Amino acid sequence: MKRALICGVSGQDGAYLARLLLGKGYQVWGTSRDVQVAGLDNLKALGILGRVTPLSMAQTDFRSVLNSLIRSDPDEVYFLSGQSSVGLSFDQPAETMESVSLGALNMLEAVRFVGKPIKVYHASSSECFGDVGQQCATESTPFRPRSPYGVAKASAHWLVTNYREAYGLFACNGILFNHESPLRPTRFVTRKIVATACRISKGAKETLTLGRLDIVRDWGWAPEYVEAMWRMLQAEAPDDFVIATGHSAPLSDFVSLAFGTLGLDWQNFVKSDTALFRPLDITYSAGDPGKAKKILGWSASTLLPELIPRLVSAEYGEAVP
Repeated sequence: MKRALICGVSGQDGAYLARLLLGKGYQVWGTSRDVQVAGLDNLKALGILGRVTPLSMAQTDFRSVLNSLIRSDPDEVYFLSGQSSVGLSFDQPAETMESVSLGALNMLEAVRFVGKPIKVYHASSSECFGDVGQQCATESTPFRPRSPYGVAKASAHWLVTNYREAYGLFACNGILFNHESPLRPTRFVTRKIVATACRISKGAKETLTLGRLDIVRDWGWAPEYVEAMWRMLQAEAPDDFVIATGHSAPLSDFVSLAFGTLGLDWQNFVKSDTALFRPLDITYSAGDPGKAKKILGWSASTLLPELIPRLVSAEYGEAVP
């Protein structure tokens, strides 16, 4: 039985990954900053709460990271933890850099210290690329991040590459583009849009206020993206992969589809407010998943028109898919 350690198991990706690995017969350990008080609601929503062994881990504390690694004794580590909000990173740049970059460094160093052939997946991000100028980003596209979050992820990305090349670690970067599910926290704009549209459809008298509506993103379905994480660690050699649908759309399309699914005209309920604009933002984001398809046999099957009805159904109280 393989053993996996998921760092950040309480988040969207961590929960779906835990479910996937359990289904493949893994023994799964999962970390949260403090499991004594963590709700672990996402694990509960997926019906796997009692099947994951929880550990408290502070990724900025090397001793804590090393202790978690020794206790779980994993064959595979999935490092997904850290401050995950791009918007919040402008208000908390130091905490973002420490949790994302120092956290990744501590895990890489702990794996090297233990000296066992542990495979490491690191959650890199499309935010590393910044604006790609109407082009689809590939694994060789230069990084030009436009947020503290993007800078932190880019730093962690290169640490993974360095440890792979310098010390021979089996360490992979998954450069994931936007991927959504009903497990997204309410602070994320996609969940905010869907939740507000559902309340309005039930009779709520409110207006949805957003920032820029012209930003373009590549949105996928989170449960498919964790499959790509697992496939990276089953490959013959460690490498970095862009994980995306290959199809991008403006945020206004996301809003239109969310409201349209409920029979509403979004323009009657939505406004844009410059007060919600970020100091810097990415205008256009698009990914080319060709390498993942060729080497990993992975491609996204859920695109935006299929994604949004799933989010709406779950927001209405149906079972989380």
